[in-house]
Amino acid sequence: MIKIHIITVGKLKEKYLRDAVAEYTKRISAYAKIDVVEVNEYKCADNPSPAEIQQVLEKEGERIIAKIPRGSFVVPMCIEGVQKTSEEFSAEIEKIALSTSEITFIIGGSFGLSDEVKRLGRLKLSFSKMTFPHQLMRVILLEQVYRALSISNNAKYHK
Repeated sequence: MIKIHIITVGKLKEKYLRDAVAEYTKRISAYAKIDVVEVNEYKCADNPSPAEIQQVLEKEGERIIAKIPRGSFVVPMCIEGVQKTSEEFSAEIEKIALSTSEITFIIGGSFGLSDEVKRLGRLKLSFSKMTFPHQLMRVILLEQVYRALSISNNAKYHK
């Protein structure tokens, strides 16, 4: 059974998002081991300079990298990543599972991910060219992981 890690910046404040994460985590556990690890956001001014934004990315990147399990297949979620259909995403997870027992998806904070974190990615993934709140992205990612695992297991969820 594959182990899926999701490393994300920040805590979910809204109950409806926490409930959605709990529901999809429960559903995924029928097919894979799953854990969601939150790293703290790095605080900065309300209107940060480019240098401050770079510092946030670097500090959050250090926190993320410290949580990546050794040997895990790393998948940063970033706008410059490849886009896949749900079926292609399912096939990609199946292919990754042939060579490793752990996949780590990474969701950055408000400013995205550091270049260092992106370089660790063996697959950079994007779900859209649009920008989503990073808190909502956690729910979207979990839903798509569940859908992908449902497809691989011939379950009825994916229509």
